[in-house]
Amino acid sequence: MKQVRLDLPELGMIVATRAMLGAGIAFLLADRFTRDQRRAVGATLTIIGLVTTIPAIWAVCGNAEKKATVPLA
Repeated sequence: MKQVRLDLPELGMIVATRAMLGAGIAFLLADRFTRDQRRAVGATLTIIGLVTTIPAIWAVCGNAEKKATVPLA
């Protein structure tokens, strides 16, 4: 199993992107708002969550490759 070390800001970014994506999906499914409000907020949060996932994936994969190529001292 590969281990990946993440700095606190990187971990925070990953958690925030997952939260935005989840909140966006929840708004799309919620019944407390009008249909137009729900769609606007839900779509916005979902898009932000999806778009910010790309740098999060790069951070995790980049750290895994960097850590794997560093020789142990």
